[in-house]
Amino acid sequence: MTNDDDARTSATRRDREQLRAEQAGDAAPPAGRRKSGWLRETAIVVVSALVLSVLIKTFLVQAFFIPSGSMEDTFAVGDRVLVSKLAPGPLDVSRGDVVVFVDPGGWLEPQADTRNQLQRGVEEVLTFVGLLPQNAGEHLIKRIIGLGGDTVECCDADGRITVNGVGIDEPYLKPGVSPSDTEFSVTVPENHLWLMGDNRSNSQDSRAHQGDPGGGAVPMRNVVGTAVLILWPFDSWTVLRNPGDTFAEVPEP
Repeated sequence: MTNDDDARTSATRRDREQLRAEQAGDAAPPAGRRKSGWLRETAIVVVSALVLSVLIKTFLVQAFFIPSGSMEDTFAVGDRVLVSKLAPGPLDVSRGDVVVFVDPGGWLEPQADTRNQLQRGVEEVLTFVGLLPQNAGEHLIKRIIGLGGDTVECCDADGRITVNGVGIDEPYLKPGVSPSDTEFSVTVPENHLWLMGDNRSNSQDSRAHQGDPGGGAVPMRNVVGTAVLILWPFDSWTVLRNPGDTFAEVPEP
């Protein structure tokens, strides 16, 4: 092989090596470009997750914190409850459903807020996006005993609450608690609900607000949704079902 052949072979080899180096450079972008791409993808994922969380909390489900014992033993203080916002709305509420509702006025005593400004801001943001359960600052949770048009009374000869003249057996009541220590007879206004706690002796419910507008009944528009699941603590994880048999014999008004 001549010197010219050796020179051409070396040049060809260098050309191939240079081409491979250029191709490798194209396949592996600079570190700065890789980092910016990763940050952009991460930001898209985080923003999408937050938007999805807000949409779910706004239109589908929301978590709430149980602050009192008025619904024992169905809920314990500190339980986190998942609430479906499909009822009332696309779905109807029924007698026996447990609902979260906004205080119609005078049901809750003002509570002092001991959080500092930073804590308040962080909690409000996390609650808004659905990463923290809604505190019960203006919300309550009770069970529907009467719908609009129903006549609810206490009590029949057996000590039971009656709805439209039919006594109901209530398996959800806290053991040892009577259906009501207060006698009453009300006809629930249309588009309102008669709501009572499962721990009747420790529940300031519709019975305690008969002097309010609506006679203690809560406007349907105040209802946020129906409780469907105990989320926390894990050992109390429970799907909440309507006690249909309790109201099966109740006639329509």
